[in-house]
Amino acid sequence: MTAAPAATAPAPVPHPLRTRPFRLLFAGRALSLLGDAAIPAALALAVLEATGSTAALALVLGCAMVPKLLLLPLGGVVGDRFDARTVALTTDLVRCATQLLVGLQLLGGSPGLAVLAVAEAFGGAAGAFAVPTGAPLVKGTVETGALHRANAAMGVAQSATRLAGPALAGTLVLTVGAGWAFVLDAATFGASALLLTAVRVKRVPIPRRSLRADLVEGWREVRSRDWYWTSLVGHGAWNGAAAVLMTLGPAIAVQRLGGGTTWVVLLQVGAVGFLVGALLADRLTPRRPVLAANLGLATYALPLVLLAVAAPAPVTIAAYGLAQAGLGFLSPVWQTAVQRAVPAHALARVTSYDWLLSLAAMPLGYALAPLAASAWGPEVPLLAAAVVVGGCCLGTALVPGVRKFT
Repeated sequence: MTAAPAATAPAPVPHPLRTRPFRLLFAGRALSLLGDAAIPAALALAVLEATGSTAALALVLGCAMVPKLLLLPLGGVVGDRFDARTVALTTDLVRCATQLLVGLQLLGGSPGLAVLAVAEAFGGAAGAFAVPTGAPLVKGTVETGALHRANAAMGVAQSATRLAGPALAGTLVLTVGAGWAFVLDAATFGASALLLTAVRVKRVPIPRRSLRADLVEGWREVRSRDWYWTSLVGHGAWNGAAAVLMTLGPAIAVQRLGGGTTWVVLLQVGAVGFLVGALLADRLTPRRPVLAANLGLATYALPLVLLAVAAPAPVTIAAYGLAQAGLGFLSPVWQTAVQRAVPAHALARVTSYDWLLSLAAMPLGYALAPLAASAWGPEVPLLAAAVVVGGCCLGTALVPGVRKFT
């Protein structure tokens, strides 16, 4: 009798950075993320230098945020209907042009506020089309078994640029001027577009239908998964709470925790925590990824409570670092879960709704936090935000789809 041949183990999937398509995509996205991270810091310093007005800064930031939120669903449809690589490349070129325009205006003298506002509005609109392409680009350049490590690598790039972008922008503004900071931003987007021209992405085309039908189908994909839409409630609560903390935290740090240096250290520790979370996501594969990621987000309640009670600065800073580590862990774990569960032909639309629902609470937090603080003191909105984010994120554990998702 002849023995049956032993089953051969499947060949290990190489790290995605060993494959040329993802390596090019990673390099391009890292440069684009660097530009994204540098823009807010450079913009804040440039507008305040040009106008001396915080109201003017709020106007310019609003001009960038509002078009992005309004156009995100349309960006998802475009990302699914057309080649995600071409859409991402085009948005990089648009952002390259807008940042170059601002840079040249600054180098030529003090630009008008209208020029800055219009340029950032175009940049924000481009961002609405760029964001939904992220998931299809990753899924289209790596094998299914490598998705988790690919998303973890993207998370590390995001955290590294969050550290380097503002520091680079601030250094350029303070040494050679704000104009050159924006020229560098433009160069990062231009280089990203150039790298994307060499990337080949697998694509699943969708049938041509009306815009409304595409939007409805994308929303149906979101609504049909209880683990997805309930998690988005938690993500929205997190972003609203983050807006409260970012609005009220600096004043509390200055007045009660030792000064502005405390706030700067808190932000830097948070950026390091985000990086640590992304690195952990590369090493750990939780059995229930959505549940684990949402529980990690719930830790954001800790720094909110500690700021409200004016706890010692080292404790508050450590809690913020832990909370940001939870966010850094969530990002790649969540992206992998979504890319595996959502059909490729609807991925950009689902991602656009993800970002829209997640970010929509931020303007509300920015608006309500100072009003509530002036009426009842900063402790009330901070504690309320802690209850909301902790309750919403922990509450997802009661959802069967969240517990059963493996």
